[in-house]
Amino acid sequence: MNRELFGVFGDRETFERHRASDEFDRILTGSSITVGIRDDALGATGWTASYADGDARCVVWGEAYVPGDESNAARWLLERYEQVGRDALDLLNGSYLALVDAGTGNAFVATDPVRSRECFYTDASGTRVFGTDAAEVGRTVPEPTVNRDGVLEFLHLGVALGEKTAVSELHRLPIDSVLEADSVDALKRFVYRPESFDYVAELAERLERAFRRRSALSGTKGLLLSAGYDSRILLTGITDIKRSYTVGSPSAREVQVAGRLADQYGATHTAFPPDERYLRPDESKVRYSQGIKESLHIHHAGYADEMAVDTMYHGLLCDTFLRGHFTAEKTVDVLDKQIPTGRLESDPDPVEELLETFGYSRDASRDLAERTSFGVDPETFVRDAIADELDARSSRADTVQNTLTCVGISNQPSMPFHTHLADQFVTSFPAIDRELLDWHLRAPPEHRTTETFLEACTRIDDDILRHRPPDRPHDETILNEVERFVRRKTPLLESFEPPWPDRRTLFDRYEFDRRYLNDLEHVHDLPVRHKLRLVDLRTWLECWTAPSEVSLPWLAPPEFATT
Repeated sequence: MNRELFGVFGDRETFERHRASDEFDRILTGSSITVGIRDDALGATGWTASYADGDARCVVWGEAYVPGDESNAARWLLERYEQVGRDALDLLNGSYLALVDAGTGNAFVATDPVRSRECFYTDASGTRVFGTDAAEVGRTVPEPTVNRDGVLEFLHLGVALGEKTAVSELHRLPIDSVLEADSVDALKRFVYRPESFDYVAELAERLERAFRRRSALSGTKGLLLSAGYDSRILLTGITDIKRSYTVGSPSAREVQVAGRLADQYGATHTAFPPDERYLRPDESKVRYSQGIKESLHIHHAGYADEMAVDTMYHGLLCDTFLRGHFTAEKTVDVLDKQIPTGRLESDPDPVEELLETFGYSRDASRDLAERTSFGVDPETFVRDAIADELDARSSRADTVQNTLTCVGISNQPSMPFHTHLADQFVTSFPAIDRELLDWHLRAPPEHRTTETFLEACTRIDDDILRHRPPDRPHDETILNEVERFVRRKTPLLESFEPPWPDRRTLFDRYEFDRRYLNDLEHVHDLPVRHKLRLVDLRTWLECWTAPSEVSLPWLAPPEFATT
């Protein structure tokens, strides 16, 4: 990776047993922690900062904003910590990891409230090692072994749940938590507490403040732009965005509407026609999925070298935090098809809802199980895994609907999208602004809707819907869903185009079976998405271990299994 934080709970000598100091731009050694930082934007406004004061050390890695005029978030955090302890983290805003070694033996690493920046750690070498690159932390494990449950969850759901990775000795810091030398502690910044207030007005005001904070980021500014709702608001909120980018055929309606949006707000627009780069699961892409999530979500990865900007914006997770992506909706039956109504389900089955939202396919998982060697029933396994995760997050939520959303946020499959961007550019993550997270936690799920979001957006800019998303011509959710269904079933009507390129067409066109799975012919009949997961896991494991260190017997069909 271009940017990395790597550290040990130990001294400089302990650090250098694992990594060479010259791999990093800065090394800080405190009383309990030694950490290396590599970041060519170190010290830029709103970005990675470090600070040392006597024996005390502090690093804020990633995007961060603090109250007042302080330009160094690490200095602010250390001084605030000395006054109020860990409560200082409550006012730290952004997408970050924070490290504090106050020089008193009380040292820790903290996630932001929603773990938008992963922190991996292991105790396998005898000293707790941590960092942002799972492969580099994994290299310190003397004898890594495959984590069966982590691998199965990834293959069947597209995400390893909770704190698991694909390796038993390698762990992730949980959502909203801190890592110490010999423990992991939960924080209480991300806990649902619904109340009544003016949801639309508050959301509009908080969006505007979130954009003002992020307008301070320097350099030429760009935006990953779709024709949907979530990225377009950034064109009006960040007025000096100069360039926008969309992956898709220039003739696709999604791309054409994105181009009109860019013209509306004075930005140039570049469309990258989908080719092998869109799917190609090589190390430059898979490294960012870290063996826990699909690299498929990093749509833009193959085109990043052609994006001539310093700072990049995106609308990722606006649908999750502000529009209720993980809440369970009522549906109506139309010709044996369940159509969402936009209203909440009063008594949802949380396991069933999450299986559907994660895109679980019973048929595909059964076929996958028949072609691998784990010997478990996939339906029973994934249901038990999701039930365990629901139970683990229930203390943060007051209702089933909020628990569903909390599990979805804790295990957001698309986070590699941001991880990759933030390694290539100074990258802003507006949806997880501290004020917007507070709105999310206080607004009841029935008000976290597309309708609320759009009303707030039109208060910011009443012309924001001049060019509507091509698959959402109506204001009402149910009307869009009904039209989608009618178009699909009526021969003379053209169906809505999907927003993303067709995976199967590209997979076949560029002969990915031959190029990446030539030695695994027995999996060639699986769906493309599941084959890409197999490639992701194998590529990630083999990019940081010798083939003999982590064996992959589960890839063999049962009749050829060696274990």
